[in-house]
Amino acid sequence: MDPKIKNKSNRTIENDKGETTRMAKDQSQPVKLVMMVLNSVLVVVTDLWAGLLGSAVFRRHFHLLLSAVVLFGPALSLWVSKYSIFANRNHYLYRMFLRSGWGWTCVFTGSFVFVLSFSIRRSLSLSVRHLSRIAAVGALWWGSCNLLTVLENMAGSCYEPMPATLVGGLNLGQGASVPGQSLLLLHEGERKASCLKAGMLWQGWEVSKDTLLLCLCCLLLAEETAVLGPYLVLGGSSGPPLRLLFLLCISLLGLWLFLLLCLLAYFPQFPSQLLGGALGCLGWRGLYQGWYRLQPSWCCPGWPGEGLLTTTERAVQ
Repeated sequence: MDPKIKNKSNRTIENDKGETTRMAKDQSQPVKLVMMVLNSVLVVVTDLWAGLLGSAVFRRHFHLLLSAVVLFGPALSLWVSKYSIFANRNHYLYRMFLRSGWGWTCVFTGSFVFVLSFSIRRSLSLSVRHLSRIAAVGALWWGSCNLLTVLENMAGSCYEPMPATLVGGLNLGQGASVPGQSLLLLHEGERKASCLKAGMLWQGWEVSKDTLLLCLCCLLLAEETAVLGPYLVLGGSSGPPLRLLFLLCISLLGLWLFLLLCLLAYFPQFPSQLLGGALGCLGWRGLYQGWYRLQPSWCCPGWPGEGLLTTTERAVQ
């Protein structure tokens, strides 16, 4: 082949490659610009929320805000409409999130705690120790549910409404009737779950487990995510995965507060919901304000951020 033709062909190929590279760079510039904007928005939003949740005012008074919501939330039933979509107990949010609320909280919070602790210290044992706090709250929730179920079965009774009714009263078999009263047949030894499943009536005291769960999850999320604020103030590095997990936890916290308001407004049960909220706050105080404040050891997981922040920052907390 003629050397001149060969050189010309090589230059043509190099020019085509250079043009292709320039076109690829031109096409990737809008994508990079969008990614830069999204990353900037992510940093600004997470910094704002981390600063709020990490502030001393929020950490000291959030449980008081939650208590006020549980105490005065049922008053919203005077203004809400019974025809609202949230007045339906089979609504998607109730079925999807409320019935598996602890699972959602455990997955999101556990992922955030693990990524934060492991990215700082690169210690698997330290990360597991921080995750044990969530396991302890889960054990508390499981034990509370079982204990409340036992107490409800012991304190309540199962009744079967009699089907034979007359206008103005009930037929008692001898032609007598009791105007204004209903006749109930007592079933002894029945449990609440089997009684309600059989379509009978259960009478007795109860504690709202939904309110207990939502209050406990809200306080857990507030405590565990509050560590990011002091960490960023100390100059800690945080990549997009950690910030995204933090925003997911904040979104879940907002969802739990919204569902709690919906339960209190559309399905008020006094004092059942008040007892559930009180037990949730009591469990949080016993763990995060009591046990976790002790010196970390094999029997104590320690305070959130223990071993991740400086001793000075822990003293401020």
